[in-house]
Amino acid sequence: MPSDRIIIVGAGIIGLGIGWRLARAGRDVLIFDRDRAGRAASRASAGMLTPLAEVRHEEEALLRLGLKGLEQFPDFVAELESESGFSVGYRPDGVLLVGVTRDDIEYLRYRYDYQRDLGLPVAWLSGGQARAREPQLSPQVGAAVWCPGDHQVDNRLMVKALRAAFLKSGGCLKESTPVETIDVARNRVRGIVAGGKAYPAATIILAAGCWSRLIPGLPGTARPPVRPVRGQILRLQMTEDCTLKTIVWYNRAASSAVAYLCPKDGGRLVLGATSEEMGFNDSLTAGGVFELLRAAWEVVPGIYDLPIIETAAGLRPGSRDDGPILGKTPVRGLIVATGHYRKGILLTPITAYSIAELVLTGKVPEDIRPFGIGRFA
Repeated sequence: MPSDRIIIVGAGIIGLGIGWRLARAGRDVLIFDRDRAGRAASRASAGMLTPLAEVRHEEEALLRLGLKGLEQFPDFVAELESESGFSVGYRPDGVLLVGVTRDDIEYLRYRYDYQRDLGLPVAWLSGGQARAREPQLSPQVGAAVWCPGDHQVDNRLMVKALRAAFLKSGGCLKESTPVETIDVARNRVRGIVAGGKAYPAATIILAAGCWSRLIPGLPGTARPPVRPVRGQILRLQMTEDCTLKTIVWYNRAASSAVAYLCPKDGGRLVLGATSEEMGFNDSLTAGGVFELLRAAWEVVPGIYDLPIIETAAGLRPGSRDDGPILGKTPVRGLIVATGHYRKGILLTPITAYSIAELVLTGKVPEDIRPFGIGRFA
């Protein structure tokens, strides 16, 4: 067993991204997952890369990380597609944030003013201007904010490409093999036990999403404070009578419900997503599906007749401040990369680059310093 082996716990899009960067650097990398690669939160996602649309007050550091991640995406995608041989469906579509009621529009204006205060490249549109950009919008849409810098990717294709690129680079993937314990002695990792077998390692990267804090063997100081946040999502099939060209996002001020409609290559339309604090319950509910469909129908009435081709639910890893948890822990050799919440796809390149750099050089990159586990001490 090489003394410099790296083990990654979790084969979601974050774990695969880190594994690919380390394997292509010539390191001995094993990834373990309790399920098949990318079958959890990475699958139940819309693949939106939307730091402009999703910016919130008092999250400026997270915005900077998201913008840097978005900036890295084109080169990351080009390299990934070249090495894997798969397209990942990258599209620079932009996002329309729309409002219907007076309360919606007041909230939209409040968010728009904040976006402008931050210097973000966004534009205020009247309802007519919004429909000129997206004809499927309801006549009831009274205003919109256009976020041209926001993009999207097909998250499922990206998982497929990362898996292939990781294996082609010499990485080893062990699916359906849950980690039974992390072996820590004298405040240093020594390896893991999985499938009744010990796997020694010098470095362990914890990237198991909302399950990260539950891995046996972790000392309390190294347990990332992540929780599961359920997201229900639907996939529809667009028709000639109802085809969207860009992402439409509606935040209903009256109920705080959020719905986005994200068109994909091949005529699919992803409709999501709820944010529910339900523990590890990943069931679909009639209420969740109803709220999504109602909000989406209010802004794009044409979805009423579209076939539903899939319903799904996933558990996002949320942290206490909804920011990712990245970098070293108090345990030597143990690194965390979890807590990405709604931004796991967006932050894949910057997480992969940064964690790989940390492992290879021992230095914490400047980009991820504000997101260490120490901020929760």
